[in-house]
Parts: sequence; C-alpha cells; structure tokens
Amino acid sequence: LPQASTPHGSSSSNMERKMSAMACGVFNELRLEGKLCDVTISVDGVEFNAHKNILCSCSHYFRALFASNWSNVDRRVYKIEGTSPEMMRLIIEYAYIRTVPITVDNVQSLLVAADQFNVMGIVRLCCEFLTSQMCPENCVGIYRLADYCYCPDLREAALLFLLYHFEEVTSLSTEFLDLSVDEFRHILEKDELNVKQEQSVFEAILKWIDHSPWDRRQHIGLLLGKVRLALMHVEYFMNNVKMHQYVKDNEDCKALIRKALTEMYNLNMYGPSSSDFVHPLSRPRLPGDVLFAIGGWSVGSPTNAIETYDSRADQWVNVTSEQEGPLAYHGTAYLKGFIYIVGGFDSSDYFSSVKRFDPLKKTWQQVAPMHSRRCYVSVAVLNNFLYAMGGFDGHMRLNTAERYQPETNQWTLIPPMHEQRSDASATTLHGKVYICGGFNGAECLITAEAYDATTHQWTLIAPMSSRRSGVGVIAYRNQVYAVGGFDGVNRLRSVEAYNPLDNTWRSVLNMFSPRSNFGIEVVDDVLVVVGGFNGFTTTAHVEGYEEQENVWYDLQDMSINRSALSCCVVPALANVREYVARRD
Repeated sequence: LPQASTPHGSSSSNMERKMSAMACGVFNELRLEGKLCDVTISVDGVEFNAHKNILCSCSHYFRALFASNWSNVDRRVYKIEGTSPEMMRLIIEYAYIRTVPITVDNVQSLLVAADQFNVMGIVRLCCEFLTSQMCPENCVGIYRLADYCYCPDLREAALLFLLYHFEEVTSLSTEFLDLSVDEFRHILEKDELNVKQEQSVFEAILKWIDHSPWDRRQHIGLLLGKVRLALMHVEYFMNNVKMHQYVKDNEDCKALIRKALTEMYNLNMYGPSSSDFVHPLSRPRLPGDVLFAIGGWSVGSPTNAIETYDSRADQWVNVTSEQEGPLAYHGTAYLKGFIYIVGGFDSSDYFSSVKRFDPLKKTWQQVAPMHSRRCYVSVAVLNNFLYAMGGFDGHMRLNTAERYQPETNQWTLIPPMHEQRSDASATTLHGKVYICGGFNGAECLITAEAYDATTHQWTLIAPMSSRRSGVGVIAYRNQVYAVGGFDGVNRLRSVEAYNPLDNTWRSVLNMFSPRSNFGIEVVDDVLVVVGGFNGFTTTAHVEGYEEQENVWYDLQDMSINRSALSCCVVPALANVREYVARRD
C-alpha cells in the first residue's frame, strides 16, 4: 500500500483533470442541445442558451448578474449591451471549453469584451497573444489598449518594447503619431528610452508635431525639455534645433536653449563627471544593451573580475561576484536569459565545466559539462544552441566541436573542424558559425572555416591575409571581422573583414593598439575591443570602431589590466540600472 501511494495521488489528480474536461464536454453538449439551460443571453437580438453556474465559474460579472442580492433568481432572459453577438459567443464557448480562438483580427474586440465581462482567463490569453505578436508597428496600439483595459503587465511589456525599439517605432509606426501629448512626454522623459543620439528624439518630436501642427506646435517647449539637449553634437544643435521655426517661435524654448548651451559649455570644460548625471539636459539615457567583461589574466594570475560597460555614459562598473573563482582563457556567450561561461583555466586545472549566470536574479548555476576539457576555447550561439569549438585540453590542441541545448541540458558532438584550433575566435552570421585563426600546436593559423548547421558540415573559406592566434572575431554589419592577434612574431593592430557573398577578405583601418587575447563585441552598432596583451603587458585599454565613419576611437579603460578575458552583450535587461553608472 505505501508503494502505491505516489502513483495513486498522481492518477487522482489526472482523473480530476479528465473529469473536469469530461464535465465541460457534457455541459457543452447540453448547452448545444438546449437541455437543462436556465438562462438566455440576448445580444442585438441573437440569443444564447446557457447554464448560470457555468457562466459564473469564469466571470465575476455573470456571478454578480445572477447571484447578487438584487438579482431576480427566476429571471431567465438577460439583454446584454455594449458587445457583439460574435464576442458573446466566444465568451460563452470559453466558459464551457476553456479555450478560445484568438486571431490578429479578433484579439482587440475580444480583450475589450473579456475586460467588460471580467473573464480573466480570456484576458490572460489575449495578453499572452498580444505579447507574442508585439512589433514596432503595433506596440503603441497595444500599449494604449492595455491602458484602456487595465492590463498592467501587458502595458508595462508594451512600454518597455516601445522604449527599447523607439527609433524603429518612430520610423515604421504611424500609431505613435496618435499618442496624446502626455503619453508622448511620459515616453520621452524616460532614462530607459533607447536612443544612441538625442537628435533622433528631437526628430520624433518634429514628426509628431507635423502630424497636426496647428494644435501641437504649442507643446514644443514641454517636449523639447525632455530631450537631453546638451548631449547633442554642437553643430546639429545650433543648425537644426536652435534655428528650427517651432523652437524660434516659442518663448519657453528660448530659456531651454540658453540652459542647454551653458550645460554644453560645462561638459566641454569640466567633463561629464562634474554634473554627476543629475542635470536633466545632460544625464545619459540608460543603455539598451550591456557589455559584460568576465574573468581573464591579470598581474600574473587568473582573476574573477566582472565589469560591465555602460556605453551611454562611457563608464565601467565593477559587478564582480566574490563567490566565483578566478578563470581565464574561457568562452562567454549570452543565450536565452543566461550568460554562459565555458571551459577555461584557473592556473592549475583545464575545465570541461560550464556554468551560467542569471543577470536578473544574480545567481550562478552549474550545467552539464562538455565532452572535452577546453581552455583557449571558441564559442558562438546559433539557433538557440551554444557551440564550443577547439581549444586545449592540457595535452593537445583540439579540432573537436560540440553544441549545448539548454532545454535538455545536454552537449552533443558535431563533426570536427578541418584544423586543430586553440586560441581561435568564433562568431555567427547568416545562419553559419565562423571560426578564424588560432594555434595548432606548431604554428599560428591563417585559415578560417564555417559550419552549416543544416548540412552539419565544416567548409574552409578564403584564408585571412595574416596569421592570427589570440584573434578577436565578431559579426558586424553583415561581415565577419578578424581583429588583432599574434602572427608568431608580433601582436597585431591590423583588422580584416570577410564578405561571405564573394568569399573575400578586405583590409580595415588598424586599431590604435596592438593586442591579442582580448574581449570583442558589438554594442550600439560599435565594434568594441577590450583589454588583451599588447606584446609587453596586459592592458585595460578599450577602443571602438564605427564602420560608417571608418574611425577607431578610445573608450573608457577598464579598472584593471587583463588579457584572456571574454565578453558578451546582454540585451534589454529589466534591471539594467544595477549594471550601469548611477543616474541619480
């Protein structure tokens, strides 16, 4: 008997579910046959027979209608206003079968009706559907609908989506033109508004006013005050903002322009730290994406340092987790809400272990280990798989590769590469994993290859122009960039970019500093290289490259010198303020 208790309990709960589904089916058959029905709902002359207790089970509205003290228990026909027969049919069907067909065409009417009749099950399903369908073209409409129906979670999700994708929304959506001045102001004043340049905020204001200039141009002063004017390029500010007709004609704007010019002067003379990010015209927005620089080799040994880069404030923040041990020559990647730390070396052991960090909960968790120990490993993410390639197991350089699926917590071997590669680097572009350079135990490599996950094949691509071990490889603007590294003699400043369409490499402008074994990522459409070894010492130096301008420029240094670190970018963090420079 004791042995039978667990399965008995589970089969009992299954039976309850089956009985419940069976009961629903029986009551629905009775409804469709018009048997034992005790209420008729009439909407625009269309009548629906039903059972009061079934409707009460899913709706507080019907419970109040049928069972309150003022209700006549003998009353049979109820005329319902304010909805359509089609929506009432869906609600009544849901009461019996607990599912509802939601489509792009009916979701708005259905949510309004479910809100009106307090059918919270349908409200939840509609909110889930709208969240799954959210895009730049419709997020403003979803935001306003959620406000109207009081769906706070959906409203928050739509607002966060709108803020994160603001530039796309204002260029692709006509819905944002219908925002009220208060709704628009509320969006513009947010630190979370994800814009690289404040001029895009100003141009969105002009677009909104131009939609109905006679009644909207009066709001230019209110809205312009929400733009971080002192962060604009001076030339753009003087020519496009100060001289704009809407601005010139408005008294409130004149005072704003004076304040902005004063703050621009202060920033230019004393730097951003003097204002401590308090001034409303110069406080940087929060970054949409945060770069994590994890571990590495510093002052002769591995480090557990973790720093995050705030690209909008050009500052690094120390977020080191003291319970985690030091690690170098590992791989790092972001996948489905977690930062994965793959393989590596702690100065005594070569690791096959993999752990992941949840940046929302700030917790660490070990996951399944790889098939091989891999230090100097290359990692990449493709189609929700984490790939680990090559490396050094303490004895030999590896050509093996494997991939991890989070849902099953399993690593699976994939076909080996053409070359043994440790100290290579990998990225993903257009559905393929690219790995470049590295060291095979005898020489630094000039070769590169690509893995096609659909055919499960590695293909050698055109070789680079330089041998590169300790190289940084990243996908940037539809090309694969191979940056820096060691050619067997020197640390390199040179950069080259691979075009997969014609299988060719082209030379790109050199970095300022030579470096190998550094971190590399793309943040805010800027290719960022972090730390590394310059041939003489480890460095904290960081620089960025913008392809459109074809220019490298210095960024803020990290707080410690380190090489053999690994970087990844985490997008749209809900708790981003915990990883960036303080704004208050």
